[in-house]
Amino acid sequence: MSTDAKQQIFDLANEGGRSTEKRSLRPRLAATLILIKGADAPAVLMGRRAKKHAFMPSKFVFPGGAVDRADSFGPADGPLAAADQSRLETWLNASRARAAPLAAIRETAEETGLLFGRATTPDRDSKAPQWEAFRSHGLAPASSRLTLLARAITPPKRPRRFDTWFFLARAEDADLTQAGVQTAELSDVDWYPLKDALDLDIPIVTKFMLEELQARLGAPDAERKPPYLHFRHGRPLLEHL
Repeated sequence: MSTDAKQQIFDLANEGGRSTEKRSLRPRLAATLILIKGADAPAVLMGRRAKKHAFMPSKFVFPGGAVDRADSFGPADGPLAAADQSRLETWLNASRARAAPLAAIRETAEETGLLFGRATTPDRDSKAPQWEAFRSHGLAPASSRLTLLARAITPPKRPRRFDTWFFLARAEDADLTQAGVQTAELSDVDWYPLKDALDLDIPIVTKFMLEELQARLGAPDAERKPPYLHFRHGRPLLEHL
């Protein structure tokens, strides 16, 4: 582990100061989509969280959020690539492994109005309202176009904890559609040049993911296992999936 990576993990463990919680909550499963576009000068989709949010207020983040029950039964154009699907199923049961990438796509639609889908028949039908925008546009959520970038668990004894799976995708790999459906969770939603995104007001974990993304884009053919940020007995660890 590099010195910079070690420092980031230490900073992540202490971000927000010491917690007053007496016990650690069980992390809730969550998913995030890091969506990029452009080749020579890539840009990344980000937005600012509302300042009234209890979790990461006013910070620029990628779209994402907690996994819902409907995500386990959602439509998709297919699974992730075999290696990434295997990584998911090593840690999650089949239902949750299906739900995580679909949650990342759903949250992106809800928070940015962008449908990351493909004009193809989905592998299953779902009447859940969460997928109405995709149905009405004739799209299947393009989970097969996602790559597993990383996993991170919120430090212990925080008021809210998430077990977040970060997925990466290129806008050009889907029929990206503006549905006009957007919640109030994110403002200033835009495509930010990757070279400038690190200068935004971002959480430490977002900084880590942006640097991991830069490393991947800088060596696209290199074998790179997704990093796994978590804690054991209160001690921050950086391992790989």
